[in-house]
Amino acid sequence: MGEAHVMQVNILEAKNQLSKLVKAAAAGREIVIARNGKPMAKLVPIAPSRRLGSWRSLRVSQARIDSAFTKEVDEEVARALRGES
Repeated sequence: MGEAHVMQVNILEAKNQLSKLVKAAAAGREIVIARNGKPMAKLVPIAPSRRLGSWRSLRVSQARIDSAFTKEVDEEVARALRGES
């Protein structure tokens, strides 16, 4: 995100205008909250959630995930859960 989309506010201003700042963040602005001019936190928009595809795409994903868990991986996880190296 470019600098034009970043707004810096002090903590008191952020407290007093939280609703407005949340709306601005939801619209794509990044809000930096500062104390004595020093950035302390950032209010950013949440990325849109991805929708699950069809059941077919879930089956494809399941096959890909299942293929990642070989017998060796299962044994390594089991050892880790038992506290073995």
